[in-house]
Amino acid sequence: MARHTKLLENFNKKKTLEKKQMTLFSARKEVEINGNGTTGYKVKAGPHKGMVLGHLTTKSTNNW
Repeated sequence: MARHTKLLENFNKKKTLEKKQMTLFSARKEVEINGNGTTGYKVKAGPHKGMVLGHLTTKSTNNW
């Protein structure tokens, strides 16, 4: 068993790191894009409250 300790320790470190990353990933808050009919991110707090940033545009493929 002594010869496998390095492998087991590396496996354990990898699994704990993955678990921490998944916890952080699931705890983050999503921004509200396309909320209330806007085509971008609406600032909710601060001096620019209510401003819409980063409008999303799509180029039309129907050019006759």
